[in-house]
Amino acid sequence: MPIIREIVFESSIPSRLAAFWASVLDDYAVRPYDDAEIARLAGLGLTPETDPTVMVDGPGPSLCFQRVPSRDYTNNRIHLDLAVDDVATWVERVASLGARMERRETGYTVMKDPEGNQFCITLTGVAECLPMGIAPGQQRKG
Repeated sequence: MPIIREIVFESSIPSRLAAFWASVLDDYAVRPYDDAEIARLAGLGLTPETDPTVMVDGPGPSLCFQRVPSRDYTNNRIHLDLAVDDVATWVERVASLGARMERRETGYTVMKDPEGNQFCITLTGVAECLPMGIAPGQQRKG
């Protein structure tokens, strides 16, 4: 069965929204930035405050706050990422339950539930929170 890996929030300013939720939730905190991550961001002209993907960790699923450059208000602003051992099998299974595939991306498949809410199916062990439209290797490392 899939597990909820993370809950993804689309955001205008990910660092600000991440700080808010880290303050609201007990035992949750913004994932620390190590020197290598700060250097990687600097190489992209970014800082932790302008990072397009900010993670918040705690006792439950991680929360992922991602900037979405072309926000489409026909989709939901919060979605689940489900980690599974076999993406193709689970895409087929949820489709048989009424979901439909929206698109395949590198590292995840975007699905829509019967009411049109998006969720992603990822392979267990794949990097977290792959921002839509950003290739693996460009997302924030854990």
